[in-house]
Amino acid sequence: MNLFTLAQNLAPQQTLSEVAGFLAKSQNPYVKKAFVHTFAKAYGIDLAEYQRGSLDDYESFNDFFTRELKDGMRPIDETANGIACPADGKISQIGAITHGQLLQAKGRDYDVGQLLADFELSKTFTDGSFATIYLAPTNYHRVHMPFDGTLVATRYVPGTLFSVNNTTALHVPDLFARNERLVCEFDTAFGKACVVLVGAMIVAGIECVATGAIKRTPYIQHRTHDMALKKGDELGRFYLGSTAIIVLPKSAGTAWGDEFVHGKLVKMGERIGQITTN
Repeated sequence: MNLFTLAQNLAPQQTLSEVAGFLAKSQNPYVKKAFVHTFAKAYGIDLAEYQRGSLDDYESFNDFFTRELKDGMRPIDETANGIACPADGKISQIGAITHGQLLQAKGRDYDVGQLLADFELSKTFTDGSFATIYLAPTNYHRVHMPFDGTLVATRYVPGTLFSVNNTTALHVPDLFARNERLVCEFDTAFGKACVVLVGAMIVAGIECVATGAIKRTPYIQHRTHDMALKKGDELGRFYLGSTAIIVLPKSAGTAWGDEFVHGKLVKMGERIGQITTN
């Protein structure tokens, strides 16, 4: 374990995130301005592609962080059976689920059953495929549907709040299966599928269109739904940076684009793969 991950182990992760959440949702004009303007300057945020073009147009830091794009800024792939990237960010890992394992980083795998917190459901994804997209603090932070599907269940899983950048992925075993996350389960034309929203250090919260903002609890929250969503529809959002993971069954016959490899920058809506069995 390197010094960066050791520091995260020692840090009061939940307390830091709770404090961040309190400040991030504050509409106090002084708190809001301090956070929004400092963050925008530090990360060089350009509002040209967003609906609200002034930093002072946002009611809170959370409102700014989950800012909405202008119409048409992220065209959604219209290819039949194309898989759309769910978020702006960077490909962390992408490929096949082998022996029930997903690749986290070079030399590190983790179990799909642990990720989903449902070992029975995980059997559905034997020999399936996955794509992990890392969202940096500068990215657009809404997560969208990669395919058409009916949201049938969500499962909030409490956990740690390690950073999810590449350095931490290299050093923390089972990172995505240990961190706080929201598992979204879908029925689709090609079988069961999941999109997992993984929390991280200082993430002030996760929100889903079917649940609203998730309230942190020390226990798993399982909810059932019947919500039809189209490719490109908003699924959820993060308050501060994190990761989205697509999990697909073997029955999808997924063919990921050859250019989508570790470190590849991606935009929400672009085609990153193809369902080949429909």
